[in-house]
Amino acid sequence: MTGLEKITSEIKADADKSIAAIIDKANAEAKSILAGAEKEAAEAIEKVNHDVSVRLSASKSTAESAAALRKRRLILEEKQKLIGEVIEEAKNLIYALPDNVYFEKILKLAEKNVSPAEGTIIFNAKDLSRLPADFETKLNVVAVAKGGKLTVSKETRPIDGGFVLLYEGIDQNCSITSLFETHIESVQDKIQKLLF
Repeated sequence: MTGLEKITSEIKADADKSIAAIIDKANAEAKSILAGAEKEAAEAIEKVNHDVSVRLSASKSTAESAAALRKRRLILEEKQKLIGEVIEEAKNLIYALPDNVYFEKILKLAEKNVSPAEGTIIFNAKDLSRLPADFETKLNVVAVAKGGKLTVSKETRPIDGGFVLLYEGIDQNCSITSLFETHIESVQDKIQKLLF
């Protein structure tokens, strides 16, 4: 081998070693970059999975709360509906009482509400037409005991049942509906205890 070939061969061998070292270094750096990228990707995936899990948990919790609230509201609405039906049925039972029993109840109601003054009692047209003959006499026994006097009016009022007391131009509504409305909370409480 000539000197030139030997020099060329050494240069080529040195170049091959340098190229191999550069390739090894580049491969090592590529492996390091790839490992770093894979680690970052794994961390990003873990974070995304955690965020999704937290959001799903929050969404599930919100949905469960909303469902529980809706359930409570529906139960309450149904209870209110049933209580309303029971109240309407109670009113209808009062309206359907036989005349003698109905007007005994009216006398007791008048006794609770009569004032020690002279006044008028006003009924609806149906009750005025079926008023017992001795009702005004019995009514005044109650009124006199309280220091007052009541006259049955020939005029009527558009009430469902019960009566209106009129003292010096001031109405005292003692209709059945008004009495239920006045005592609605205690009536609802009693019905709720009976039903639920």
